[in-house]
Amino acid sequence: MIRFILNNQTIETELPKGFTVLDFVRYRKNLKGTKIGCREGDCGACTVLVGELIDKKVKYRTQTSCLMPLANAAGKHIVTIEGINKENGELTEVQQALVDESGTQCGFCTVGFVMSLTNFCLDETPKTNEMAVSAIDGNICRCTGYKSIERAAMKLCDKSEPSAVADGLSCAIEKEIVPEYFKDINFRLKVMSEPAALNRSLQQTVPTRFVSGGTDLYVQRPEVMVHAEAESLFDNTELRFIKESDDFVELGASVVVTDLLESEVFNRLFPNLYKHLKLVSSTPIRNMATLAGNFVNASPIGDMTAWFLALNAQIELSKPPASADGRTAQTRNIALKDFYLGYKQLAKSDDEFISKIRFRKNFTNFNFEKVCKRTYLDIASVNTAISLRSEPPASAGGSSVITKAHVSAGGVAPIPLYLRKTSEFLRGREISQETIAEAHEIIQTEIAPISDVRGAENYKRLLLRQLFTAHFVELFNIKP
Repeated sequence: MIRFILNNQTIETELPKGFTVLDFVRYRKNLKGTKIGCREGDCGACTVLVGELIDKKVKYRTQTSCLMPLANAAGKHIVTIEGINKENGELTEVQQALVDESGTQCGFCTVGFVMSLTNFCLDETPKTNEMAVSAIDGNICRCTGYKSIERAAMKLCDKSEPSAVADGLSCAIEKEIVPEYFKDINFRLKVMSEPAALNRSLQQTVPTRFVSGGTDLYVQRPEVMVHAEAESLFDNTELRFIKESDDFVELGASVVVTDLLESEVFNRLFPNLYKHLKLVSSTPIRNMATLAGNFVNASPIGDMTAWFLALNAQIELSKPPASADGRTAQTRNIALKDFYLGYKQLAKSDDEFISKIRFRKNFTNFNFEKVCKRTYLDIASVNTAISLRSEPPASAGGSSVITKAHVSAGGVAPIPLYLRKTSEFLRGREISQETIAEAHEIIQTEIAPISDVRGAENYKRLLLRQLFTAHFVELFNIKP
């Protein structure tokens, strides 16, 4: 039995846990405001708000319901457009802004924009023009053009004057951006979660297949996933954490990309975090896509895989006990760079799952580069990341020296690639144009790109050369 709140209604359903939220709200509850577009998480027409209890508060994020299984809705508040509409038929502040700025034409995409902008008004995001536009980065409009929609988004910033109400949700209720019933959701979710044991310990289950955010599986195998007997790891509290020690950072495998964006630890270690992670998919998908899912997907162009390869990360693989008798799960550790054996081939058994990710903080510089056919919301043609530890020059006029280096690249091999020879070469070298030029030649011996829809082989070789140079331009202002 799966229990959650849909708008203002408590839902109990015995439908398969892989059944999508989109199909549930449209075909089981006849809520047709949530549209069916691409069914791949790209267009944003099916965007809903998802509220969950975090630190005794309800926190809302946008998600694409076409890729969201009912299992991941358990114990949460799912909000469709019908759930924010006013009973008297008047428009909310968000809806009115889109009307005033002529931000709608055929109207098909409009619901998704409304939900994304409503969430912008709910959360703690700084109410700047840049962040307003960023909030709708996962929504596509095919007929109106974006400038009118952008003006509507910015108009909401202009209306966001300081309020006597402290938190975003209470302020949104006060301004009638969301209905009054949102006040009771906190209590209702608490009551719902206590007997449901939503976050079961991994030691109480004996699964043989696993799914987390599902942002790739529900694109590749949607019909199979509806009835797949897989254990959902997305909401397991044992896998949702970011911890820092003197030497290491450890993350639970179900941490999503947005968790990194909101992490004080990551913002301190990676000064360009927002700039880099804005290149990864869209806001709704970053709210759903887990790190472990990105790793296990084994895409040769996985953005977060390239990121953590460059951190020389270790992963912990866990295997549940043979029976749910209280015995602890078996675990083993492996370097992420040793995890990929061949195209879509992993150094894990079917009944193992990634439970933890760990990396050392012994770098002084980090950079991520990505090129794709469009700047945002696209798969990389080539991506690359680098982490370095550099020491200042020993004498005046000298160059800094690289003492540690890890370099990764995607889109240039059948697997996400850790550039072992290049990383080894850089250690002990001065940061200079000569070092970069020599490293270029080594990189070309390590990669084996193929020509495909993302670019020709020679183009990808040239692109990685340019992106590797860009690391040093960004980090050390070394001119190409």
